[in-house]
Formats: sequence, C-alpha cells, structure tokens
Amino acid sequence: METYKWPAAKAPVADIKPKQRTFHGDTVTDNYYWMIDYFKKGPDSEKTIDYLNAENVYLEKMMAGTETLQANLFKELKGRIKEKDESVPAFKNGYFYYSRTEEGKQYSKFCRKKGTLEAEEEILLDIDEMAKGHPYYSATGYTVSPDNKLLAFAVDNVSRRQYTILIKNLETGELLKDSIANTEGDAVWAADNKTLFYTSKNQKTLLSEKIKKHKLGTSTAKDKVVYHEKDKSNFISVGKSKSGKYIFIYSSATLSTEEWVIPADQPDADFKVFQPRVKDVIYSVTALADKFLILTNWEAQNFRLMECPLDKMGIENWKEVIPHRKDVLLEDVEGFKDFIVISERKNGLVQLRIRNINGSEHYIDFEDPAYSASVGNNPEYNSTKLRFIYTSMTTPVSVYDYHMDTREKLLMKQQEVVGGYNKSEYTTERLYATAKDGTKVPISLVYKNGLKRDGKAPLLLYAYGSYGHSMDASFSTSNLSLLNRGFVYAIAHIRGGQEMGRYWYEDGKLMKKMNTFTDFIDCAKFLIEKEFTSPAHLYAQGGSAGGLLMGAIINLEPELWNGIIAQVPFVDVINTMLDESIPLTTNEFDEWGNPKKEDAYHYMKSYSPYENIEAKNYPNMLVTTGLHDSQVQYFEPAKWVAKLRAEKTDKNILLLKTDMDFGHGGASGRFDYLKDIALNYAFLLSLENIKK
Repeated sequence: METYKWPAAKAPVADIKPKQRTFHGDTVTDNYYWMIDYFKKGPDSEKTIDYLNAENVYLEKMMAGTETLQANLFKELKGRIKEKDESVPAFKNGYFYYSRTEEGKQYSKFCRKKGTLEAEEEILLDIDEMAKGHPYYSATGYTVSPDNKLLAFAVDNVSRRQYTILIKNLETGELLKDSIANTEGDAVWAADNKTLFYTSKNQKTLLSEKIKKHKLGTSTAKDKVVYHEKDKSNFISVGKSKSGKYIFIYSSATLSTEEWVIPADQPDADFKVFQPRVKDVIYSVTALADKFLILTNWEAQNFRLMECPLDKMGIENWKEVIPHRKDVLLEDVEGFKDFIVISERKNGLVQLRIRNINGSEHYIDFEDPAYSASVGNNPEYNSTKLRFIYTSMTTPVSVYDYHMDTREKLLMKQQEVVGGYNKSEYTTERLYATAKDGTKVPISLVYKNGLKRDGKAPLLLYAYGSYGHSMDASFSTSNLSLLNRGFVYAIAHIRGGQEMGRYWYEDGKLMKKMNTFTDFIDCAKFLIEKEFTSPAHLYAQGGSAGGLLMGAIINLEPELWNGIIAQVPFVDVINTMLDESIPLTTNEFDEWGNPKKEDAYHYMKSYSPYENIEAKNYPNMLVTTGLHDSQVQYFEPAKWVAKLRAEKTDKNILLLKTDMDFGHGGASGRFDYLKDIALNYAFLLSLENIKK
C-alpha cells in the first residue's frame, strides 16, 4: 500500500529536569514532573504553556496536508445533523418541557408550554444568547420550583465543572440576586418554593464535600451546611424523589453508599440516615407512595430489589422483592404510581422489565443482536407511560413512549440523519473473543455491506473498561464517515465495565486491572484472526480511563496497532494517585488502589503507561487533552508524549493537541466538537492513505 507523505517538521523536545520519587524502596526518576507547574502555579508555569503551544504548532504543521480533508469532513459530519430540531416534550406538574435548536446556532433554547402542546411557547433559557462572548459555555441542572414560578439552573464558562447556580423569575424574566458559586450544579427545591439544597465543592481538589441549604434573598455566605462528607473517597450529591415528597442526600464510594432523607415540605428538618454505610454494601432508594424500594448488592453480587416501610428504613426492615440471580444484573429502578420499571442486564444486553404493583410483569421486546436501551426522562410520577431510548449500531437513536398497561409502543421520534441513511446498507454483528484466561468477551461491530474479509480493511476498535461503566452498542452519525470509506467500527466490551454483570467489573479493577488491557488485546487478535483486519490496518481509540487502556496496550503489544487515538488519557497513574491535591484522586482509591500501600503500588506501576515506556517501536499516535481538564489534568498526556518522544525508536507519527480553552469534555457548542472528530478521522485516513 502506498503510504501518506508526512511533512518533515521537527518535533518539540521537552526540557529534562530530573525529579526523584522514592516509595516502598523503589526509586523512580521523572524527567518531566515540572510540567505540573501550571496546575501548581509553580516557577515553570510559563515554560509549560510554551511547551504545549509548541506541540500544537507541530501538530498543525504535520496535519497541514489534511486541512482540506478536515474541512470536508467537518462539513460532512455537520451536514448529517438536523440543525433545526426539538426534543420530545416531557410533562411535569402541568407543563410540557422541551429544548430546541435553530439553524446555524451552536446551543439550544429551553422551553415549556402550559397544559397542552398547542399552548403558547415560553422560552425559559436562550443558551445561544447566554453563551455569546464565551469560548466555552455549559448550562445544566434546570429545575423549576414546585409552584412553576422560578427556574434554578447552573453555568460553567471555564470547563472545569465548577458551576454557579442562578435563579430566574419566570413571571418577570429577571434573574434574582442569588448567585451560588463553586457547586456541582445540582439545585433541588424544597416544597416551600424558597429553599434550595445544593452540593458545594472544595475549591482546590474539586471534591464534592458539603450539602448546603440556601434561602432565597439571603447571603450565600450564611448558607447552612446540612451535610459534610468527611471521607474523601466518597462523592456526594442531592436530589429529589419523583413523587416530590422527599429530598435525598447521596454519598457514594466505589464500594459503599449511604443516603440521608427529609420530607420535602420540611426543609429545616435534620436529615436522617436511611441506612448507615456498611463496607462493600451499595444501595439506592426509590420512593413510592406507600414504601421505599431499595436496590442493593447486600448479600447479592448482581444486586437484588428490596422494600421497606416509609417509617422503618434500616437494613433490618428490608424485605426481598426480586431475588439475586447469578446471570442477571439489576441496574436501576424507576418508580411510578402503579408500576415499577427495572433495568436489567443479561448476556451483556439491557432488558426493561415492567412490573405492575399488583404483581404482574412483562419485558419489552428488542430486535437487534446488539443494542442500547435505557429509561428516558420520566418526571411525572402519576404517568402510566414509560419513555425509553433505543438505539443500535445501525438504528438511529429512537425515543419511545410505552403504555405500561396496554403494552402499546409508540415511536415519538427517531434521530434524523440529514442527507439520507439506509439501515439496510450496513451490517451489525455481536461476536465473542476468547480471553487468555478463557473468558468470552463480547464485541459489537458494524460495517458497510460488501466488506471483504481478507484482512485488508481498516478497523477502529474502541473501549473504555473502567468504573463499571458499560459501553453499549449505539448509533453514531459520525461513524458513517468511516464506514462509508471502508472502515469497520468495533466496541470491545472488556472487563472493568459491567456489561456481563457485577463480576465483570470486579474482574477488571484494583489488583485485576490487567484483565482490562489483555481483554482488549485478545479482542484485537480475534478480529485479526477472523480477517476483519490486520496489524497494518488496525487502530484503537479510548478516552480518559479508556486513554489509560490505550497507554497500556501500546506498552504490552506495540506492534499490534498501526495507529492510536488517546483522548484526555489517564496515563500517569502512580504520580496522580500519590498526590491528593489533584482533583478526584481520593475518590479513585477503590478503583485503582492506593499506591501508599506497597502491594497496590507495585501492581499499579506494572501497568501505568508513563512508568512503562521503553526504548522500542510504538505505533502512530494522536493524543488530545484540555488545559482546564478537571478529570485528567493536562500534564499527564503532556508528560507521556514528552517521554515517548525521548524513548521511542521508531519514526512513526506522535502528535499532541492541547485545547487551551476547554476541559475534559472538549468544546461546548453542538458543532465545535465535530472539528476534533474531523482531526481524528483525518489522522486515521492519512495513515490509510485515503485522501477524500
């Protein structure tokens, strides 16, 4: 195959400033530790920025020959998106709420209509107007007061997930003087229409530490702390039951949870613990009119459903409703007045189980071999309709209303692919690779009909594999740009996710984390064996914890891949987990381990991408990060790339793109992110010498 001619630009060389780290008798020299200085406001802050800018200039030079291709890809990707669009309205407390977008606009408008969809539209928030003048703008947490007169919402214009809560008077259109800074963005109204509960963050570590109570019209400096989480491994948040009768505080670590509750009409009451935290016991509470439902892993690895009276909440009062099953994971519960909906996972696929309060039950049927199904926005407790979302790798995102009493299923909206899309032109499959320990690992893949299984097709393999987060098969208009150019797109459902049950997650974390990486490699080898592709045409992509996956696999099997895209990658595992001043570190000990413990340190060091770079050949790589990333700090990928440049023995392409305006999630506008996808695709297509 003819190869793409890359420019002969000179890559930046980062300064070497050796810093030694000694733990558990193990001394490691880190030549690029100084890059943390912009984050720490140290003496090398300016030098750090200069290095990141130099890498951006190098990327622009190397990708200069793809500028037209990137522009065409962006136009192509944007052209499939329906610019003037509207969400399916959701009914709550007398109003239909929806958001809509307008042609040429990056953001949306949050609207409502009273009583009927024929009523006059109220534009509650015009995010297009609000975002003017901001390179990044995120509005979230929309919540209307019980009397429908006030709207609380939260804004972040830095991309560091530090939200300021604002209140709008929906009768006058004016913003109240109340402004609550440094929050998670999760305002919750009490029944009195004047009391708000919210989660306050630690300014430095960005941990959610306190739940506070704000009375409208009072100084935020006087806001009372109603809950203070002392365990730094726990995330906390606050929410309200669908029935509107209870306000809950949630405290959760990876392996244990605790909830606190008050009646919503008693905002000044003291929160009462539902069930004190117990090591390795996770539970979540759903409030019904006459009882609480509890989804828990207590003596049930794959979870079971329990119930208890409204006035007797402790674990000694829990009574089993749905027992534990080894082959079915209970994932979630949605409560209604006359029904409950249980999200289950069997054989790696989601099932929605409808259960009437009279005890009768049934499942909703789904058709594709691999798909994603989830409960949608169902804010009305008294409804007999379930809104759910369905998609597969060939089925655009579809919103259904399902009548739980009559079992009638109505398609309310299907994602429109502008320019046309014919599902029958594509094939989706569900295959199983055998991992090195004999475990069967699912793979979902999609390709255009007519694919030749001769090993010459380019294939992009994606995975995440952490936190028990399941990556289900879903539709992507962006992927069509690869499929239509002959690519196969595949998702490896590796351990560390929760696709096959709770054990699937537990077999891919802590001292079993290596399974995540070897599963991915075994999936790649399986696809090569089945002649979907070959190492010369195989590409891998992952972001955040999936970026850790990318870093690990290139150390373990560098010759297996022609190219890697690592987005905001978590690659400096030991150094980050040793530094509790870095945001989110202490929340992560139950996922990765605490390197201050010797056995955890040595195991984490055995796979940490940064620690294991060697003088050997590595694949072509595109690495992306954001200067303001609060999840994975910019210095991790920057140090990683600098060390790779110094150590690797090949002449393959290594590029680092730092977005100097954004954070972990990239651009905030609904089209800007497509420029990043266009860059990624141009990189892949260039490696395949596909020029159009």
